[in-house]
Amino acid sequence: MPTANSKSNTTPTLASTGIYAHVVGWGMAVPENVMTNDDLSAFIDTTDEWIRARTGIRERHIASERESTATLGLKAAQQALDVADILPIELDLVIVATSTPENIFPSTASLIQDQLGASKAGAFDLSAACSGFVYGVQMGAQAIRSGSVQTVLIIGAETMSRVMNWNDRGTCILFGDGAGAVVLRASQEEGGVLSAVLRSDGSGGDLLGIPTVGSLDVLSSKAGLENGHSMSKMYMNGGEVFKFATRVIGDSIMQAVAQAGITLSDIRLIIPHQANERIIQAAARHLKIDSALFMMNVERYGNTSAASIPIALAEAVKEGRIKEGDHIAFVGFGGGLTWASMVIKWGVPTPGETAILKKQRREFSYLLARWRAALRRISRRISEAFHIFRPVQGRLARLRRKVDNSPLV
Repeated sequence: MPTANSKSNTTPTLASTGIYAHVVGWGMAVPENVMTNDDLSAFIDTTDEWIRARTGIRERHIASERESTATLGLKAAQQALDVADILPIELDLVIVATSTPENIFPSTASLIQDQLGASKAGAFDLSAACSGFVYGVQMGAQAIRSGSVQTVLIIGAETMSRVMNWNDRGTCILFGDGAGAVVLRASQEEGGVLSAVLRSDGSGGDLLGIPTVGSLDVLSSKAGLENGHSMSKMYMNGGEVFKFATRVIGDSIMQAVAQAGITLSDIRLIIPHQANERIIQAAARHLKIDSALFMMNVERYGNTSAASIPIALAEAVKEGRIKEGDHIAFVGFGGGLTWASMVIKWGVPTPGETAILKKQRREFSYLLARWRAALRRISRRISEAFHIFRPVQGRLARLRRKVDNSPLV
């Protein structure tokens, strides 16, 4: 029997409900514009050799003026729906993990939900920094296990270039833009998301963050100047974050493996948050495993925060590094401070006979969603204009009645 001290994220519902959350779709999107280390050295005191030696990063993708967190997230989501071969109307929930949303509100998830034409889905943003995607997958999996939803779209999307202080060599060399997405679907077949460990240590909140309108550091100009913080720009204590990450990755993975009822030797691939090659190598040493067991693409994308794990997942599938029945692990860590690990038993979906027809219907859904949104905006403007004009109509009517009722002279 559970007690008051039982942990809330040990997934006891797997056995009790018999419902499992399987990954059935995945996708990724990155901007076309690439910024190399040599490009950075043109305006900041650094070199390609210096960056690669300390981070493993060679280049990163940077969003153009026409790209945003929502546009990148939408592209990744559309790819994931194509792989899953489902229609947007089948989605019950859209979750976007991001530290760089389009707005404080409305949520980026709501914008993407509308653009997809997922008219039956709820939508919300989730903020857990670089751990956010794993948090989002767990939220989606728990909703599926509860029986309240069948199909969930989880997106990790970031435009980190918009929150960089491009004069800060300690941060601007690290980050890039991109998005990744997965579709989770309910099934009675055992597998999918087997376990998750979600953790936070808010005492480290001053080590990594992006102040916004309600931040005391921003409201107090003196405090902001003393701490080097400014509105909507990232700050980071790189040394302390490095020590935190190397400390939690190994322990977190082992906890998730134990919860899943398997051993580390059963894991065929670990997909970590792509923050720094040295952090991943340190985690491999801590776990006493070959670093080749870790999926790494940080050299080509840099740190894309909540997008890094789903981007790496999509590339791992494409490269054939994940097979049917494999146990894989996710591990994320970042601002909060937060960290999260997860074990998944992989099951690759088989496209149905109606795949081509469904693809056409999805494309029509996206087109219809654009027209429907445009018509709703026009309708609201007409309604607003009518409400503005109605009081004038009322005054004219009262004047007309007075004239009609006045005696002839």
